[in-house]
Amino acid sequence: MAIKAIKPGKAVRGSTTGRPVMLMLDLLGRRWVLRILWELRGEALNFRALQSACGGLSPSVLNTRLAELREAHLVEQRPDEGYALTASGRELLNHMTPLTIWAESWAKTL
Repeated sequence: MAIKAIKPGKAVRGSTTGRPVMLMLDLLGRRWVLRILWELRGEALNFRALQSACGGLSPSVLNTRLAELREAHLVEQRPDEGYALTASGRELLNHMTPLTIWAESWAKTL
């Protein structure tokens, strides 16, 4: 599985401009990315613990997604601890809280 470069100005799904918001939406829309970020919200996890927490994620896909998230500076690998969110990764999850609240309200209208 090839790693797609995370670079502003590069065309992504749905956008030829490569605007940062489109880049982020493309990254977040990749399979398992949101789950990986969610599972890292608490403490650092080693590869096996993260794979187990994600329930059913293949090692090759997890490796690919972790590489993409490290390239995007959302996840870091810490010696003797495993994988953890960076400050930017934590900030991203904080910004997603209002979207979660909105989605809950929106779901009630469906």
